[in-house]
Amino acid sequence: MDDPVSHTPDPAVVRIPRDTVVVDPTTDPRWAELVGSRESSVFQSPAWARVLSSTYDFPLRANVIVDDQGAPEAGLSYAEIADFLDPRLSSLPFSDYCDPIAPDEAVWHALVDDLLAQGRRFDLRCLDNDIPASDRRFAEVGRAAWHGADLERETDDIWMSLHSSARRAIRKADAAGVTVRVASTREDLRTFFQLHLQVRKYKYGLLAQPLQFFEHIWSEFMEQERGFLLLASLDGKAVGGILFLEWQDTLYYKFNASDISTLPARPNDRLIWEGIQMGKSRGMRLLDFGLSDLEQEGLVRYKQKYATEEKVITQLRHTPPGGPSDADREGRRMLRDLTAVLVHEDVPDEITAKSGDLLYRYFT
Repeated sequence: MDDPVSHTPDPAVVRIPRDTVVVDPTTDPRWAELVGSRESSVFQSPAWARVLSSTYDFPLRANVIVDDQGAPEAGLSYAEIADFLDPRLSSLPFSDYCDPIAPDEAVWHALVDDLLAQGRRFDLRCLDNDIPASDRRFAEVGRAAWHGADLERETDDIWMSLHSSARRAIRKADAAGVTVRVASTREDLRTFFQLHLQVRKYKYGLLAQPLQFFEHIWSEFMEQERGFLLLASLDGKAVGGILFLEWQDTLYYKFNASDISTLPARPNDRLIWEGIQMGKSRGMRLLDFGLSDLEQEGLVRYKQKYATEEKVITQLRHTPPGGPSDADREGRRMLRDLTAVLVHEDVPDEITAKSGDLLYRYFT
């Protein structure tokens, strides 16, 4: 197979002179105008960029093409990451996907060519824009499943469209006494985080993102009435939660957590059904279930019970000549080995949480 790095851009692509400005997507009104006036995702929103910047202190940039009057026409947001691993670009780290706003190849090249000329690795995930995947300077390095559910239908129609196993699970949760409420305090958020930490550690063998990350989400979304956190309780104890974000007319199922010992009572299904109803009441047209690794077959099947559409998220990577350095490869091996130690069941949860605070920024 040809090395994708060895190819140059297709000379047949017409190059159109354009004015490109580099802006801060957390504050610049041109980026806010661009993503606010186009169909875009929460991962392109200034609020999400502020969450990443506040938590990890990554320099965030956006290349924006402007017209003669300075109005934005297209754009690409990315993080510049410099640490003990190789310098790299990511659009955007810790985001399910972050498509460029680029309607054609000429615009895509105007946005990305100068970035690739810097000789750094560049990662991005795309859901709807196929243009980057056709760029031979990038290789496909992974695929993930995406699911969405149409919320424009009547509630009864949505209920009847659910897989029969989902309806049974929701009824079972009700019969078991599972209750759901909207979280209202940061103490509720910390309760959710503890559940999230335990699922990441004991089910998946992974570190959790820092509590600070979720606190910044709370500030940027919940306190601005651009999302909500649902908590499920059983016998007076919190046993599950789903954190939903809102952007434009889409509700995003972003983080889920549950007490594994109470899964037979089906709190997660009850939470999703409550989220669907709340999303409809808040004028949302789509529930975005986000990214699911294809290896997580159970999770994919779970989301399929509720989804009305399914697509693929494509992970693309530009690797500069020479590939990753020996130091980068060794550093990534070290992070994998450290993670295995720090999520061992004998390690106290507070140590595992602190490890996520220190190390999660390097998982890019």
